Amino acid sequence: MKLYSLSVLYKSEPKVVLLKAASDVSSFSFFQRSSVQEFMTFTSQLIVERSAKGSRASVKEQEYLCHVYVRSDGLAGVVIADSEYPARVAFSLLEKVLDEFSKQVDRIDWPVGSPATIQYTALEGHLSRYQNPREADPMSKVQAELDETKIILHNTMESLLERGEKLDDLVSKSEVLGTQSKAFYKTARKQNSCCAVM
Repeated sequence: MKLYSLSVLYKSEPKVVLLKAASDVSSFSFFQRSSVQEFMTFTSQLIVERSAKGSRASVKEQEYLCHVYVRSDGLAGVVIADSEYPARVAFSLLEKVLDEFSKQVDRIDWPVGSPATIQYTALEGHLSRYQNPREADPMSKVQAELDETKIILHNTMESLLERGEKLDDLVSKSEVLGTQSKAFYKTARKQNSCCAVM
């Protein structure tokens, strides 16, 4: 699971404006990084341009998923991740980032802003913190703990069933042993009764 890009954009009527972006292209070769970053910026702008205000969507492109959230006020966010990254976590990240952004940056700056002029520095921190969705998202963390508990419980049930089978074997062996000991006692009495020593 990996996040590659997190972008904040503004959807105005003539065009889409990129306000701030953060990306992690360390998994790509050095010579591909700039073109991958440009492609992610272009894809983010294109997806926001084609999305309606007040909508959320996930667009699959090869092995990547682009999650977009366009608010009714035109502020939009795009997360580009691999296909394994949970969509619920991506959308909660987008909602959190857009809420923080709208509180820290004046609405007047959105239509004319650019990555150089917008003063919002939390994007890089969010991108690195949400690389592991289980650590960043409380619901994912609880789900992971539940999965671990379920595995432990399943293993415990299996061991209990194995113990039950072993107990059944012991009971049957003790019954056989009991009948054998009764037979031994009877034969011993017979043997003792015929050879009484006085």
